[in-house]
Amino acid sequence: MDYYFIGDAELVTAFRFVGVEGQAVSNADDARLHFRKITQGYDETAGTVLPGAQNCRVLILTEEIVDWLEQDVTQWQMSGKYPLIVEIPGTMGKLEGRKTLVDSIREAIGIHI
Repeated sequence: MDYYFIGDAELVTAFRFVGVEGQAVSNADDARLHFRKITQGYDETAGTVLPGAQNCRVLILTEEIVDWLEQDVTQWQMSGKYPLIVEIPGTMGKLEGRKTLVDSIREAIGIHI
């Protein structure tokens, strides 16, 4: 499992069509539980280590999930461990106040076209 996705049910289905496993979540508690399963490789409810968690190299999250788990995601990214976190817009589009990757790159290099 190189990639894993956590988001809403529609996007989980879409990612499964292209071969990316994932988990649909509807609240912050479920999102936190599945985030920790993938990043820490531990299933708190079953008390077991998940074998596939060690192979996840990229964890894809929607912006909504990142908002719910802001502290956990930031702490994980600062650790420098795998999986890498990739944030994408959800089914409702880009959240208000979020920069796109292109906006960030343009800001970093100082080119506006």
